[in-house]
Amino acid sequence: MKVIFARRVKKDRSGGNHTCIGTVDVELNPDLRLHGLRLMLTRGRYLVYAPQSRSNRTATFSRPLAEQLTALACEALGVAANDE
Repeated sequence: MKVIFARRVKKDRSGGNHTCIGTVDVELNPDLRLHGLRLMLTRGRYLVYAPQSRSNRTATFSRPLAEQLTALACEALGVAANDE
């Protein structure tokens, strides 16, 4: 698993209790890539969210995969990862 592209957000437009730090594209394996994952700061913790199609998420992640994706996104975007 690796990050193939990362981009910090210049100005967050999420509103509410969520702050978007940036987006990443991840290659899970040679057969599967996920584009536009959002690294969000929510209640003091970083979390990766899948892109949405209208109001529906296009993917969901198990907790272990979500933690791996979050750690990769934090590293790629240059922010300190969550304390475990």
